[in-house]
Amino acid sequence: MFFAGKDEVHKSLRRLIKRLEHAGIPYAVVGAMAVNAHGHHRTTSDVDVLLTPDGLAEFKKRFVKKNYLQKEGRTRRFVDRTNNIEVDFLLTGLYPGRGKPGPIAFPDPAQVAQEIEKVQVVNLVTLIQMKLAARRYYDFGDVVSLIGVHNLDESFADRLHESVRSDYIECLEEKRREDEYEARNG
Repeated sequence: MFFAGKDEVHKSLRRLIKRLEHAGIPYAVVGAMAVNAHGHHRTTSDVDVLLTPDGLAEFKKRFVKKNYLQKEGRTRRFVDRTNNIEVDFLLTGLYPGRGKPGPIAFPDPAQVAQEIEKVQVVNLVTLIQMKLAARRYYDFGDVVSLIGVHNLDESFADRLHESVRSDYIECLEEKRREDEYEARNG
């Protein structure tokens, strides 16, 4: 059901996108839904979207209380009132992972979005860069999978911020180890 796009997470995503577009709020889908849009299939239980601070303020003004409830103690996490799916907003200028300042900040969605199946999704370079900068094991796993889906090699590292290039190379080497294992034991 998830990969057919008929589950509650996809329904929440479609409702959110329709509202953002109708309100003229620039956005880019990130997180697992962006990973899916770029060809690696994995499930998720929430929706992650990149906005500017002004975009978030406009979202709150127009849609909170009527369509979304703000999670207590979380300034950028909301719950879709229709089906209780969580929606997390990443904001331009903040930092991936634990949010501590680093060399990579979340960019303006208007500058990094590309249209995939009528949805604005963060482009592949930015997605991989943000996942590597977050430094979480499941994000590295997503990068390994995206390397395989897109047949990426060392040359892709040149498109990434220098602070994440060595992590990208480690992910590339992991993908190659997985491929060797599969070839021997497949």
